[in-house]
Amino acid sequence: MYLEERAAARGGGGAGRRVAPAVLALGAVSLITDVSSEMVTAVLPLYLVVGLGLSPLGFGVLDGIYNGVSAFVQLAGGHVADRARGHKAVAGVGYGLSAVCKPLLLLVHTVGGIGAVLALDRTGKGLRTAPRDALISLASPVGGQGRAFGVHRAMDTCGALLGPVAAFGILAGTADSYDAVFGVSGCVAVLGVVVLVLFVPGRVRPPAERTSVRRVDLRTALGLLRQSRLRALAVCAVLLGLTTVSDAFVYLLLQRRGGVGDGWFPLLPLGTAATFLVLAVPAGLLADRVGRRGVFLAGHGLLLGAYGLLLWAPGTVVFVYAVLLLHGAFYAATDGVLSAAVADVVPGELRGSGLALVGTGRALARFVCSLGFGAAWTWWGDGTALAGCAVGLGVSAVVAGAVLRGVAA
Repeated sequence: MYLEERAAARGGGGAGRRVAPAVLALGAVSLITDVSSEMVTAVLPLYLVVGLGLSPLGFGVLDGIYNGVSAFVQLAGGHVADRARGHKAVAGVGYGLSAVCKPLLLLVHTVGGIGAVLALDRTGKGLRTAPRDALISLASPVGGQGRAFGVHRAMDTCGALLGPVAAFGILAGTADSYDAVFGVSGCVAVLGVVVLVLFVPGRVRPPAERTSVRRVDLRTALGLLRQSRLRALAVCAVLLGLTTVSDAFVYLLLQRRGGVGDGWFPLLPLGTAATFLVLAVPAGLLADRVGRRGVFLAGHGLLLGAYGLLLWAPGTVVFVYAVLLLHGAFYAATDGVLSAAVADVVPGELRGSGLALVGTGRALARFVCSLGFGAAWTWWGDGTALAGCAVGLGVSAVVAGAVLRGVAA
């Protein structure tokens, strides 16, 4: 069955049960960087919609930029890292670029200026994502990819958990000063770059893969899509991404339909992050044991459940917690699992390019979803927009299951 664990890898020795130091170092970098990023992300929707009076359509455009611009540079980041054998260097440029953007938010107070800074920040994210994930996969044995990505995502999510708390505390202590949040976020981001430079090894070789190094060029990288398994993963990532509502919209819907006050809004990402943190490693281990396909599709089923609750909106506090629980479980079952699945089918010397191909498709799809969802909310209301995404997600999940099932292991 497609994406099932290979028998030899399942057996795994002691090495398969250990997480490489490189993975832990990258997890620390992601933890620190996510504290910085999530401080901004936690307050940005409220700042734009309430503070600047942006419409849902306008916010959808900016949110699409924030989450979709990285798609246009992911391919470049992954390919350059593979070609130069410099995954750490390319990732470092990406982390550094995002760190520079945080204090720039102190200088811009218009929608256009904020959009430009967000685009630059996402450019940094696009550059670093594929090289970082390539380093994680290259440092891990085949049978331990799910575990390695699960540990990394759990550490990453610790930052996502701490970021909103920090933003909440800063806003509470500075009379709602968004500039204070942006300034502290920039300082934290610089610390993440320092940890990357000092503690992440420059070159990582796969422990159980000693393949001959082929020439890495753009034609070879794009040729990866001729592999049926990678092509199926890319198609499914795009299909499901087209109906995956961005986190910011989920929180705005939850605030609107759950009666959450403005002062508590920055804490909503905590529910998602806490669930992701608890379930990331178990989900990775489960994917290693029973196969990626089932866990990945089940995660999207959980997201569909969150959409259903948002549409129902019973108006109780339990409803808010339930949506955040399902939202976090969705990420735990899909984010690292998809990266591990890609790593399983791409040779080591092209790992960054393969991860970038799938990541680019997914990011572009979510960019389109943000634009479409914002427009639908503006023209027809949030309920109609969400119902359309829910129906689309259900159909997409069925099609994705058929596509993955139809490809031989």
